[in-house]
Amino acid sequence: MSGSPTVRRRRIARELRNLRENAGMTLEQAARQLDMSRSNLSRIETAQIGIKPRDVRAALALYGVTGEDSEPLIEIARGAQQRGWWQNYADVLPSWFEFYVGLEAEAVQVSTYEAETVPGLLQTEAYARAVYRLTAGDDDVDRKVAARLRRQDLLRGESPAQFSAVLNEAVLLRAFGGVTVMREQLEYIAELAALPNVTIQVLPFSVGGHPAMTTPYVILSFPDPDDNSVVYLDNLTVGIALEEPDQVEGYETVHEKLCGIALDPAQSVLRIREAAGDMS
Repeated sequence: MSGSPTVRRRRIARELRNLRENAGMTLEQAARQLDMSRSNLSRIETAQIGIKPRDVRAALALYGVTGEDSEPLIEIARGAQQRGWWQNYADVLPSWFEFYVGLEAEAVQVSTYEAETVPGLLQTEAYARAVYRLTAGDDDVDRKVAARLRRQDLLRGESPAQFSAVLNEAVLLRAFGGVTVMREQLEYIAELAALPNVTIQVLPFSVGGHPAMTTPYVILSFPDPDDNSVVYLDNLTVGIALEEPDQVEGYETVHEKLCGIALDPAQSVLRIREAAGDMS
């Protein structure tokens, strides 16, 4: 069973939507039978809000799933009501990003491209603090940084996630927080690259145009094959999760191409250390 309540909620949403459609019922029809509004049922089926186990049981009965067949999904619904560590930071994490962190916490593979900044999973405390102060001001900086650093547990421990990052060369040269902070940050990235589950590649300016020029991205894959991979895109005010298989496959293809044209991991570490040495 999934460990993240966010991923469990997503699983329930998908299963209930599929069961309703297989039963030949519209949202309006099902919502009326379940004594809820169409909008609420729609939000449940898109994982925007959760659903209580008793309401899952009622929905399953409506769709013809009863007895022992209903218990696995009801058990998942119980787990979805648990609190993830990130919910302790709900006061500083926007709801759209809190959803992402809940997905990330369950991921076994994270693939990302960044054009301007160091990915959050690789940031030092000083670098993260500089980014937040520049992009969001001084409010609650300590708690925001604490949440970001807590996310990095994903890369360590007994069963760390596999992590593949392609960094535009500009990431190495843009000195967030000043040269001392940036030098420390680059040295830290080089250290992390030595972890067996971490692959970091630099995309040099010399390659010219490339397939990801229009957007950074994160691709998350999960341990349970029933939980489809997700592509996550965000900006200053909103995040978008792409879940359709053709969308995810498109980004996976782009990531493979970037890895193919970027410096290999060993060359990338040399370039990162060279950039660190140039920070003076």
